[in-house]
Amino acid sequence: MADEKQNKESLKEALDTLNQIVSSNSTPKTIKKSISDLINDLNDEEYSLSVRAANTISLLDDVTQDPNLPSYVRTQLWQAVSKLESIRE
Repeated sequence: MADEKQNKESLKEALDTLNQIVSSNSTPKTIKKSISDLINDLNDEEYSLSVRAANTISLLDDVTQDPNLPSYVRTQLWQAVSKLESIRE
């Protein structure tokens, strides 16, 4: 299935972006913790990929509202959201 392959590629790209944010020394610790939790949720296969993506998008929206979030990190989060939004079942 091309869709499944495309979904997995989108997930991988989103996870790569989120992992970059977590590993950055300039990302605030509270944001790192939130994003680490989201990464764990995305990797948990209890729910379908589209459900995990939708939940993560919702939670990332909350994270991007944090006033302590550097603008370049916010931009990276939006890139991850864009990749997750492309996941369809």
